[in-house]
Amino acid sequence: MLDIIGIMKVLPHRYPFLLIDRILEMEKGKRIVGMKNLTFNEPFFQGHFPDYPIMPGVLLIEAMAQAGGVLAFLSYEPERVKDKKFYFSSIDKVKFRKPVLPGDQVRFEVEVIKHRSFLWRFSGKAFVGESLVAEGELQGIISNK
Repeated sequence: MLDIIGIMKVLPHRYPFLLIDRILEMEKGKRIVGMKNLTFNEPFFQGHFPDYPIMPGVLLIEAMAQAGGVLAFLSYEPERVKDKKFYFSSIDKVKFRKPVLPGDQVRFEVEVIKHRSFLWRFSGKAFVGESLVAEGELQGIISNK
């Protein structure tokens, strides 16, 4: 539905901090499904941890927030969000269930819990295959600051 070039048109993030590669599904104002393909060459694997590389949990949450940001931006008419950014503002109820390793493909499923004006609250889940690896509630706001 949206490849990396399309994602970069929506989000300001760039390598090494752009943490979603593709948008697979989206219902404006409701839900989005994004994906990240992990290789051993990801910069965080070199130090987290050298003998047992795992994706840091905080980056799984950031990837969910990035998917939520794409959903939020694409839920408006483009002129309404021109020159604005999506700022991640809070996380709650986060749980990490299994390590995410080099070679894994992570699927992020993010659903809107609440949305008012430019404030968005999401429920996010990260999966490797059918296994739930992380989940939490995220909040962000679209702002021109």
